[in-house]
Amino acid sequence: MAQIPRTDLDVFPLCLGSNIFGWTIDRDQSFAVLDAYVVAGGNFIDTADSYSSWVPGNSGGEAEQIIGEWLAERGNRDQIVIATKVGRQPGLEGLAPDTIRHAAEDSLRRLGIEAVDILYAHADDPAVPLEESLGALGELVIAGKTRYLAASNYPVERLAEALAVSEREGLPSYVALQPEYNLIERGYEDSLQELCQREELACFPYYALASGFLTGKYRRGAGDVDSPRAEGAAKYLDGRGTAVLAALDEVAAAHDSEPAAVALAWLRLQPTVLAPVASARDSAQLSPLLASVELELSGKDLARLDQAAG
Repeated sequence: MAQIPRTDLDVFPLCLGSNIFGWTIDRDQSFAVLDAYVVAGGNFIDTADSYSSWVPGNSGGEAEQIIGEWLAERGNRDQIVIATKVGRQPGLEGLAPDTIRHAAEDSLRRLGIEAVDILYAHADDPAVPLEESLGALGELVIAGKTRYLAASNYPVERLAEALAVSEREGLPSYVALQPEYNLIERGYEDSLQELCQREELACFPYYALASGFLTGKYRRGAGDVDSPRAEGAAKYLDGRGTAVLAALDEVAAAHDSEPAAVALAWLRLQPTVLAPVASARDSAQLSPLLASVELELSGKDLARLDQAAG
């Protein structure tokens, strides 16, 4: 377990993503993945009020509902760190104070709990003054409806300003950032990484496997892959992407491991990263994700991967 700086939360070094709950896997399949994750020692689940609103027939909140039913059936709320997000649920978009309040209450109802451990602002909302959005989020902390606050998809200037506003106004401050970050998408390293280091914010990267590309199952000549993420992963099938897959194959072979495990282990070893966020449709997909936690890469391994990623 690793402690999130400036909190009393200890989390497993792999965060289980739930954006596929109610999308590519149903309630029973989601329960099976959650059970397998916990049996392996996992305790950190990431969700959002908008998951999975993009699926025809869904309205958002499906993932939270599934997690809530699982928590109730297993009776293990006290052993699980729950992180959810507000700001992108259809009909409750943005970070206006009333929107934040209503969205948070809806999330708690679906999850069937009195408080979440981490509540993210899912994306920056430039239309709302930071004093107002942070004030509303801070009210939720004071009311005991969330223990800590975090940000997702914030540009560095706005994140720095939000931290400054919290300090100036005496408001609860963000303790973590969830950006897109992986071996092939490395924009986080440009300036956000330095800010997180300086301010002691934990990084929980999403798309840790680049929409599945870094698992190695999307390759030229591999044929069609039965996954709704195939199109997103295909954009990486260029020279650089091919070089990264070759490096992952090489390092994985040296450790008798799999590319997905290597990619997540690389990410876990980057400055500020505490727990990559990744999802799995079944125990077979979950296995290499869990293996990443114990996989120790050498300096040579890291250099080989960095060289391929360019």
